[in-house]
Amino acid sequence: MRGLDDFLAECDHGPRINELAGFFAATAAGKSGMPVRRPLADARLLPADELLRDLVRLHASRQGFFDQHYHGSIPYRLEEECRMAYAVLKYARLRGAPLSLYSLGTAEGTMARTLSEFSAGQILSLSCSPNPENYKSFMAYGDPPRAEFFVGPFHWLTKDALGSDRRLTKFTQGFDLILEDTTFQMYSPNRPKQIEFVTQNLKQGGIFVFVEKFRAADEGDYQRREDQKDYGFKARYFPHDEIERKKTAVLGTMFNNEVTLEEMARAVGAHFNHCIMTWNSGNFCSLAASNSKDNLDLYVSQMPGPAIPNEYVYEVSVPQNSTIAVTEGPV
Repeated sequence: MRGLDDFLAECDHGPRINELAGFFAATAAGKSGMPVRRPLADARLLPADELLRDLVRLHASRQGFFDQHYHGSIPYRLEEECRMAYAVLKYARLRGAPLSLYSLGTAEGTMARTLSEFSAGQILSLSCSPNPENYKSFMAYGDPPRAEFFVGPFHWLTKDALGSDRRLTKFTQGFDLILEDTTFQMYSPNRPKQIEFVTQNLKQGGIFVFVEKFRAADEGDYQRREDQKDYGFKARYFPHDEIERKKTAVLGTMFNNEVTLEEMARAVGAHFNHCIMTWNSGNFCSLAASNSKDNLDLYVSQMPGPAIPNEYVYEVSVPQNSTIAVTEGPV
């Protein structure tokens, strides 16, 4: 990777591990930012499928403090995480070979841990977070089989780091699927270099899933979606003063590191031939990209319909006026 030292220095100065470090540590420890009630997946929005139901049940039993904050903050993100986990599990089974999953920056790594436990050896996973508080939650239910956790920011997981830790050497051949869950936006808006850095650890034909908050083309649209999130959904879990406090302490900094969907499409298109939008909730979207259309189509085909009321859905596809090919999909 060209300019690696400059990129690593940029990440070292990112707000996630500097000015926002206190917020993330306190939330991960359950000392602040806790919802007034625990978010639960709405079964009415998910298929009546026994496999999915069992997966949702295990996922709910493994959640930690930060998950509760996160799932109470983004409309129907919990249902989407369960839908995504279900698709990954079915995709792994159809492939017929063990699948390696890297979930970067995803707090206590609940989805990755759940999949490793539930799949009985089919899915080997690695999660990472800068916060030891998240690692404590990850280990709260015992040392999970086939699931590993790296305490540190995503940019510390270089190829050398993977090769020098005996627990992580099994990942040196790369990952079949990588999930970036609202991580890049906590460091900088430099999506081209962030994607380039992480893609080094993706196997040929692997799938890269991005869950991010995006700037809207119209600032008024962005704010209206934020208001809907805060006062139509988030108010179910947090008092008004807590919502306002987070706007001041966190969201302004995060906004400075967000990009538009078009900018993201260009950054993704520099590395992948195919990309699809699989989910949208207000200003949040999930994209799945790969250089293997067959693998991407197989993964997406395992997804049931998005588990979210239509009034929260505004985007349906990746912008096509970029250097990216768009694969047909469910949203």
